[in-house]
Amino acid sequence: MHPAFQEKLTVLAALLERSQVVRAETREKIGAPRFQVASQGQAWDVVDAVTGAVQGYAFTYQAALRFASAMEAGAASKGTRQ
Repeated sequence: MHPAFQEKLTVLAALLERSQVVRAETREKIGAPRFQVASQGQAWDVVDAVTGAVQGYAFTYQAALRFASAMEAGAASKGTRQ
Protein backbone atom coordinates (compact mmCIF):
# COMPACT_ATOMS: atom_id res chain seq x y z
CA MET A 1 0.00 0.00 0.00
CA HIS A 2 1.21 3.49 -0.78
CA PRO A 3 2.65 5.26 2.30
CA ALA A 4 0.30 8.24 1.90
CA PHE A 5 -2.74 5.92 1.98
CA GLN A 6 -1.38 4.08 5.00
CA GLU A 7 -0.87 7.38 6.82
CA LYS A 8 -4.45 8.46 6.06
CA LEU A 9 -5.81 5.12 7.27
CA THR A 10 -3.91 5.50 10.53
CA VAL A 11 -5.33 8.99 11.04
CA LEU A 12 -8.86 7.82 10.23
CA ALA A 13 -8.56 4.90 12.65
CA ALA A 14 -7.50 7.28 15.43
CA LEU A 15 -10.40 9.62 14.64
CA LEU A 16 -12.89 6.75 14.67
CA GLU A 17 -11.60 5.54 18.04
CA ARG A 18 -11.83 9.04 19.49
CA SER A 19 -15.36 9.58 18.15
CA GLN A 20 -16.50 6.31 19.73
CA VAL A 21 -15.12 7.40 23.10
CA VAL A 22 -16.77 10.82 22.83
CA ARG A 23 -20.13 9.29 21.84
CA ALA A 24 -19.99 6.94 24.83
CA GLU A 25 -19.13 9.81 27.19
CA THR A 26 -21.95 11.95 25.81
CA ARG A 27 -24.44 9.10 26.08
CA GLU A 28 -23.44 8.66 29.70
CA LYS A 29 -23.70 12.38 30.50
CA ILE A 30 -27.15 12.89 29.03
CA GLY A 31 -28.53 9.56 30.15
CA ALA A 32 -29.38 8.35 26.67
CA PRO A 33 -31.04 4.96 26.53
CA ARG A 34 -28.67 2.05 26.26
CA PHE A 35 -31.15 -0.11 24.34
CA GLN A 36 -32.82 1.08 21.15
CA VAL A 37 -35.56 -0.37 18.96
CA ALA A 38 -34.89 -0.68 15.23
CA SER A 39 -37.21 -1.89 12.48
CA GLN A 40 -36.05 -4.96 10.56
CA GLY A 41 -38.76 -5.73 8.02
CA GLN A 42 -41.70 -7.38 9.81
CA ALA A 43 -39.90 -7.53 13.18
CA TRP A 44 -38.34 -5.04 15.59
CA ASP A 45 -34.82 -5.56 16.95
CA VAL A 46 -33.74 -4.40 20.40
CA VAL A 47 -30.16 -3.22 19.95
CA ASP A 48 -27.55 -2.42 22.61
CA ALA A 49 -26.37 1.09 21.64
CA VAL A 50 -23.00 0.53 23.32
CA THR A 51 -22.01 -2.65 21.51
CA GLY A 52 -24.38 -2.61 18.54
CA ALA A 53 -25.37 -6.19 19.33
CA VAL A 54 -28.97 -7.30 18.87
CA GLN A 55 -30.29 -8.34 22.30
CA GLY A 56 -33.69 -9.56 21.17
CA TYR A 57 -36.58 -9.02 18.81
CA ALA A 58 -40.35 -8.66 18.80
CA PHE A 59 -43.03 -8.69 16.16
CA THR A 60 -44.83 -5.56 17.39
CA TYR A 61 -43.42 -2.14 18.18
CA GLN A 62 -45.09 -2.02 21.60
CA ALA A 63 -43.63 -5.40 22.58
CA ALA A 64 -40.18 -4.25 21.46
CA LEU A 65 -40.49 -1.07 23.55
CA ARG A 66 -41.53 -3.08 26.60
CA PHE A 67 -38.55 -5.40 26.08
CA ALA A 68 -36.16 -2.45 25.69
CA SER A 69 -37.58 -0.86 28.87
CA ALA A 70 -37.09 -4.12 30.76
CA MET A 71 -33.50 -4.34 29.51
CA GLU A 72 -32.89 -0.71 30.60
CA ALA A 73 -34.28 -1.48 34.06
CA GLY A 74 -32.10 -4.57 34.34
CA ALA A 75 -28.98 -2.66 33.28
CA ALA A 76 -29.76 0.16 35.72
CA SER A 77 -30.32 -2.23 38.63
CA LYS A 78 -27.02 -3.97 37.94
CA GLY A 79 -25.16 -0.70 37.55
CA THR A 80 -23.91 -1.65 34.08
CA ARG A 81 -25.29 1.40 32.29
CA GLN A 82 -22.60 2.75 30.00
